[in-house]
Amino acid sequence: MLNDYVIEVENATVRFNMASEKIDNLKEYFVKLVKHELMFQEFLALKDVSFSVKRGEAWGLVGTNGSGKSTLLKLICGILKPYKGNVTVRGSIAPLIELGAGFDGELTATENIYLNGAVLGYSKEFMDAHFQEIVDFAELWDFMNMPIKNYSSGMAARLGFSIATIVRPDILIVDEVLAVGDAAFQEKCQKRMQEMLAGGTTLLFVSHTMKTVRELCDHALWINKGIVQMQGEAKVVCDAYLKSLAVRV
Repeated sequence: MLNDYVIEVENATVRFNMASEKIDNLKEYFVKLVKHELMFQEFLALKDVSFSVKRGEAWGLVGTNGSGKSTLLKLICGILKPYKGNVTVRGSIAPLIELGAGFDGELTATENIYLNGAVLGYSKEFMDAHFQEIVDFAELWDFMNMPIKNYSSGMAARLGFSIATIVRPDILIVDEVLAVGDAAFQEKCQKRMQEMLAGGTTLLFVSHTMKTVRELCDHALWINKGIVQMQGEAKVVCDAYLKSLAVRV
């Protein structure tokens, strides 16, 4: 029987080590390293996080900056490994986690399209067939021969989203990168994500705009300082999160 859950996170904890003292230069660092004098402070970015996502669901991840949302996405993508707990993912992932990730700044937009395609496992023939579709969606017709390093953050986001959604992945992960785009393009991306959801794609979506989370997502997960505060219906979770911010202010 096919498992209905495409993502299962069970008691996941992510630990980072932070230097507990300031080291001003590389020489001092290596001297302390050799003498075993380096002191680290343990920092738990996520603490016993558990949630499960069914095929075709759309989950919004909400919380203040530094709460652990991006860390959780990197855990699900396999970029990070849990210190404790388990993460199970069933299906292909198209991640849009960081602006410019996967782009070579020295290469042109055209070259980066083929580079990204190769990284995602697409053949040159496939990219040839979809090249114009990618450019048309990104609306970057006049900038394809420009090095990516000269792109604005909004232009890079357009291109990244267009490449990532050229086929329908099992799981689409979007982490705030669309916030840098203009309103018209954000609406265009939202429409494509809704079409993908209608086709069975599962969505994990990080945003500080609760209106968009409510419109796009049916579920939400609220994280604060690495700890899950609440999960459930998107509107209910978003309302509780906004209420907490109002109380804090």
